[in-house]
Amino acid sequence: MKRFAFISALFLFILSPMNADTSIYDIPLVDIDGHETSLEQYKGKTLLIVNVASKCGYTKQYAGLEELNEEYADKGLVVLGFPCNQFGGQEPGSEEDIKEFCSLTYGVSFPMFSKVEVNGPDRHPLYVKLAGEESPFPGDITWNFNKFLIDGEGKIVARFPSKVKPKSEELLAAVDKSLAVH
Repeated sequence: MKRFAFISALFLFILSPMNADTSIYDIPLVDIDGHETSLEQYKGKTLLIVNVASKCGYTKQYAGLEELNEEYADKGLVVLGFPCNQFGGQEPGSEEDIKEFCSLTYGVSFPMFSKVEVNGPDRHPLYVKLAGEESPFPGDITWNFNKFLIDGEGKIVARFPSKVKPKSEELLAAVDKSLAVH
């Protein structure tokens, strides 16, 4: 019954128009273990949302994301990984495969979610919010490891392309600025 209620809520959410007033915290999500969730638990935290893939030239960024998550967790940053198979089929495995790969290869401890589509007609509502027409940083996701920085109030404050590494000066400066405000 719980699953039916969640699916019904997700269906209604998807059918409702996504607008600037929709909170990022209200978007229904599924974690890597198949549990229904949302970003509500991260209210007040700075979030770095990343579309990830296990067989990509940028996959090594998992190491930097994990370091960033560990170094900044006490300051209020949470890295969130959203696997996506839309770019060259570079995330073909199941959620279990993805979780195992990330854990064993990169020691990933930050929250991971089920696979999502980040572009196209089946774009997940989270990515409609992050990159849709109403976003302060609209436009299709160009490849794996695009990054969005969300401040403690749920506002999208920065967007970084794949080539920007997690520990780059540019990204760290934006994280530090967001953390200093909250």
